[in-house]
Amino acid sequence: MKKDPILSVEHLSMRFGGLMAINDFSFEAYRGDITALIGPNGAGKTTVFNCITGFYKPTMGMITMKQKSGKEYLLERLPDFEITKHAKVARTFQNIRMFSGLTVLENLLVAQHNKLMQASGYTFLGLLGFPAYKQASKESIELARHWLEKASLVDRADDPAGDLPYGAQRRLEIARAMCTGPELLCLDEPAAGLNPRESLALNELLRGIRAETGTSILLIEHDMSVVMEISDHVVVLEYGQKISDGNPDFVKNDPRVIAAYLGVEDEEVEEVIEQIEEIEGGQGGSKK
Repeated sequence: MKKDPILSVEHLSMRFGGLMAINDFSFEAYRGDITALIGPNGAGKTTVFNCITGFYKPTMGMITMKQKSGKEYLLERLPDFEITKHAKVARTFQNIRMFSGLTVLENLLVAQHNKLMQASGYTFLGLLGFPAYKQASKESIELARHWLEKASLVDRADDPAGDLPYGAQRRLEIARAMCTGPELLCLDEPAAGLNPRESLALNELLRGIRAETGTSILLIEHDMSVVMEISDHVVVLEYGQKISDGNPDFVKNDPRVIAAYLGVEDEEVEEVIEQIEEIEGGQGGSKK
């Protein structure tokens, strides 16, 4: 059965002066899937994210977001705020970005400001207790509390966000992104700096998001235990070019991927694979 792509990236290139950071890169992320974009440091993964979410305008290429309704958006033509508001694409960053002086609950309400501003008529009607605004405010608080529960942060709702442990701040960022109602959630290294218990909590949160909302997830990640455990589809970048694309089992056994992570030249790939197979064979024999 053919899968329905939610995101299609076609012949994407991004040049910074004389540096070609991304070179003719194409891939698809499928609706309802968790797609991982992996590769060695400097491969261009975050540059791809920045092109998808509007922080960079690509030198060449097309990025198409197809919503459940069938409506399509060419993301490379949209300002970054419209990609979130209209195309329904949300993201988090490598470095945690939150309002540390606001409470945990207030951080999730800030993410819903578009809805609240619209309900106030973009004026001071909210201050006057306008019924539409009161209803929108109530719904926003309920949505925020829902995602606090999913992120296991209900008991910290009134604490300053900056007081949360690192792993909890990561989950708060994801909860805040979900308050925008995205169809595609882009996560830039969500497991970075997490201990094994926090990584497990992250995995459960991401699986829960997909199961409950059907939101498609595109993530950059270096933690291969996270990638291989939760991903349906893995795309591998090296020096701005795609070197592998498939399910986790296919990718982790792809000689080009192994060579990229070991840092060997193309002509040495087969030799490295043979050495790995010999080591694995020896380990298997010692276990018997």
